[in-house]
Amino acid sequence: MNIAVTEPDLIVRREGAAGVVRLNRPKALNALTLEMARGLDAALTEFEADPAIALILIEGAGERGLCAGGDIVGLYNSAREGGDLGKVFWREEYVMNARIAKFPKPYVAYMDGFVMGGGVGIAGHGSHRIVTDKTKIAMPEVGIGFFPDVGGTWLLSRAPGEIGTYFGLTGETMNGADAIHTRFADAFVPASAWPELRAALTTASADAHADNVRGILARFTMTPEAGPAQRHAQQIDQWFAHDTVEAIFADLERDRSDFAQATLKALRAKSPTSLKVALKLLRIARDAASLEDCLVHEYRAALQVFVSYDFVEGIRAAVIDKDRAPKWRPATIEEVTPDIVARYFDDRGDDELKLPD
Repeated sequence: MNIAVTEPDLIVRREGAAGVVRLNRPKALNALTLEMARGLDAALTEFEADPAIALILIEGAGERGLCAGGDIVGLYNSAREGGDLGKVFWREEYVMNARIAKFPKPYVAYMDGFVMGGGVGIAGHGSHRIVTDKTKIAMPEVGIGFFPDVGGTWLLSRAPGEIGTYFGLTGETMNGADAIHTRFADAFVPASAWPELRAALTTASADAHADNVRGILARFTMTPEAGPAQRHAQQIDQWFAHDTVEAIFADLERDRSDFAQATLKALRAKSPTSLKVALKLLRIARDAASLEDCLVHEYRAALQVFVSYDFVEGIRAAVIDKDRAPKWRPATIEEVTPDIVARYFDDRGDDELKLPD
């Protein structure tokens, strides 16, 4: 009798001097659960203390991508039931995001295929971020009544011009070239070269350091052609320079180009409240001194998101009923008052979020 062997959702192992962490939920596009986040954090603790481990390698199982984000179905069920999964999950996830950014050993993230939301959190703060000709990175949270989190406001606000604001509010997908331009990634490597590059990384010497890893990557790195968003950088910088969503809409409405109208259509499909909250978070992030400062603001806002109508409604429309027709409350940006937005910026939860020094 054949007995099926079920692999864990997170595979942690040593390969030579590399500590390898593989997200292993390919049928769910490796969506990140609380248990996986805790497993990754435990792996980092183990590998950091092990002198035989020179670098960390993060990858996703299957051929579709690294990680489609957090397990939003679990968050949806908890929010509907009045649970606290959101508070616990985001708190532990954000602490891990900050830890990744300060990890003392080279942290190599293979961002092939889909990398969305929480996937950006475990890859985008790494020291060596690889994208490919198949990469599709997005922070589409405004489409489910949320906002770019996991330190996404820090990353987006440090992109050149207003391209980060564009990606944060529209939720549009960036390819590998746009990811390099937006400073979400460091090296563009064709997916076909990954097996050879991976072998080079996992056979690096035990005393390899960041310069060694950069040297290995340089042997495989190519310069891609400009991505779609980069080619529209001048228009994006004009439209998204405003500090209000209303002004952004107005600029887009005046521009009758196909790209402007497609951008406007994308924005109109998002939660009006999320658009305003996300834009304010991005502007705060622009002046922030650190990733940790951004994570504090994101956590405060996330606690309000978890008890909001739009979050449950957005997930329902996107992944539960899949009708793609959310009924937002308020329904228009004009109806989202300053008082509504202010709820997402109350001082709360700071004593719970124990970020690393």
